[in-house]
Amino acid sequence: MRDGIVLETPRLYLRRWRDTDRVPFARINADPRVMEFFPKCLSRGESDAGVDRVQAHFDQHGFGWYAAELRENERFIGFIGLWVPAFEAHFTPCVEIGWRLEPESWGRGLATEGARAVAAYAFQVLHLPELVSMAVAGNVRSTRVMEKIGMTRDPADDFDHPSIPAGHPLRRHVLYRMDHLPQATR
Repeated sequence: MRDGIVLETPRLYLRRWRDTDRVPFARINADPRVMEFFPKCLSRGESDAGVDRVQAHFDQHGFGWYAAELRENERFIGFIGLWVPAFEAHFTPCVEIGWRLEPESWGRGLATEGARAVAAYAFQVLHLPELVSMAVAGNVRSTRVMEKIGMTRDPADDFDHPSIPAGHPLRRHVLYRMDHLPQATR
């Protein structure tokens, strides 16, 4: 295993962030296709502040959104990892599994591949009792990944995201849960 790599999959390295990740991450966060289900695209400063929050999260919890890079060329393509949400909801406190990848990497199964590895790490190494994942109700790409890694949804868990203003079309979120690794990923 290369130095600094937390997880390896057949096509990905998942690792702590480097300063060199900031420029490509800002490009990802400024892309309207990536940010379709977020309130807005992010400026370079907002994106850098996000990286700073990720680094602080790692320092506090020992895990976070892992920088994802392709093994074939070691190119940064986004993140896949774990997060402790700061807001309060009926399902918090919790640990969320999530991802954000550049559009050029969509449709190749990379988010699913990385999320399976992160889920295995969460249960087998960190011994977390449950993972959740959330998305805007219409975000089919993300909810498909949730389903592919074995997460399930109870519509009674769906919620209005407290960080998004009342009446905003992106406020309603679906919540998926997983409390063990599906047999196929063990």
